[in-house]
Amino acid sequence: MPKAFKNLIGGKERDSASGRTFENRNPADWNEVVGIFPKSDRSDVKAAVDAAKQAYREWSLYPAPKRGDIVKKAGDIMVARKEELAREMTREMGKVLVEARGDVQEGIDTAYYSASEGRRMFGVTAPSELQNKFTMSMKVPAGVAGIISPWNFPMAIPTWKIFPALVSGDTIVFKPASDTPKTAATLVEILVEAGVPAGVVNIVHGGGNEVGMAIVENEDIDLISFTGSTTVGKKISEVASKSLKRVSLELGGKNAQVVMDDANLELALDGILWGAFGTTGQRCTATSRLILHEKIHDRFLDMLAERAAALKLGNGLDESVEVGPCVNEAQREKIHSYVEIGKKEGARLVLGGEPAKGGALDKGWFYKPTIFSSVRPDMTIAREEIFGPVLSVLKADSIEHAIDLLNGTIYGLSSSVYTRNINSAFKAIRDIKAGITYINAPTIGAETHMPFGGVKQTGNGHREGGASAFDFFTEIKTVYVDFSDKLQRAQIDTYSDNPGARRGKN
Repeated sequence: MPKAFKNLIGGKERDSASGRTFENRNPADWNEVVGIFPKSDRSDVKAAVDAAKQAYREWSLYPAPKRGDIVKKAGDIMVARKEELAREMTREMGKVLVEARGDVQEGIDTAYYSASEGRRMFGVTAPSELQNKFTMSMKVPAGVAGIISPWNFPMAIPTWKIFPALVSGDTIVFKPASDTPKTAATLVEILVEAGVPAGVVNIVHGGGNEVGMAIVENEDIDLISFTGSTTVGKKISEVASKSLKRVSLELGGKNAQVVMDDANLELALDGILWGAFGTTGQRCTATSRLILHEKIHDRFLDMLAERAAALKLGNGLDESVEVGPCVNEAQREKIHSYVEIGKKEGARLVLGGEPAKGGALDKGWFYKPTIFSSVRPDMTIAREEIFGPVLSVLKADSIEHAIDLLNGTIYGLSSSVYTRNINSAFKAIRDIKAGITYINAPTIGAETHMPFGGVKQTGNGHREGGASAFDFFTEIKTVYVDFSDKLQRAQIDTYSDNPGARRGKN
């Protein structure tokens, strides 16, 4: 009998107010039920927000270094449970074990980095323009944070958001993706074990329309951190603007890897296989387009097709498997619909193009690694995010042409250029319109201490990761202390024509 899980609200486990539930299943073996979870609604969200608001009064007064100590302890627990957490993640979302371990490690790294920032939440001090006056700024907690996370990185992405928020002094209402509630529930369990007080972190399971939008619309939620599709992100921005909530959006991508004719082709080949087909292409930073210089186009395409055809598909718990399943049936159907559009619009199918079946693969939602060539920039598969193992190959005749092709989408998250030419590399760094650029490395591989995010319709300008995350989860308070025992008027008295006034003696 699969385990039944509950929401955590105000430190207490609760069923959904309606009593409804949903099943969490293994995408590599759809017959396996990972767990039963509450299908919550607005009343559950309200209870969680009320609990977070009440807990905020005390939590925001904890010294930041002590908040960091609790987050560090959560990291220590994650280290001890790393293999368990990775296997749990593979069961519920399908990524192969080596990637799941990396997902957990990213959460661990984020814990330790965020914990240390509790002692580095620096403000600014500056001299006043007036005598006997002191000026400074400081970071203060922002309030109750609504955290809405996706299924593709069920440990890493929630920790990107939750750990900095906690160290900043915020309290949390957390809605994880319905495809990965088990990993999220375990993360919250770890935080409780680490010493997070009741009500500081609340988790409410359920769908985006019923739970996610209820969080966004609640006027006692002060800020929203969301990772997901651009379509949903635009809706969140629209709704949140009605109450002037602060919103951080990390949205879609249509990332490209450029391979120039002077590149190390074997290195570039390893990069594109990892970038395009790692996590079954289900990453916002996945390599969805490959831009090849015309001089190496045919040779590289042959090399790529041969290697991609040899990738082993299967249950990610098998250490020999290289590509796991799509997260669910609807996702696989969406991917296949894009493949059919690509064929209809005239792209040449080089490899794959259909669900992977036979034997154990019939139990899950597998799709063959797929490659299209002869792709034009105006084709749908070159413009829209597919979020699956589908790669569109385009041809360029120069670094300038390649950069123009790379920039030719509404997105701007990650980018990659393989070249031995330092001039081409720096031209790419300067001219590519993306939040992240890799030179001689794939489009995936962000590190936790560096800013993460994109431009254009990939987001709204905020960055996750590193110190940038704390800029979002805190408010800046400016403080003036006047110890002159007289009224001093900035600007007016500072630059008065009266010399005595300039000395503060008027």
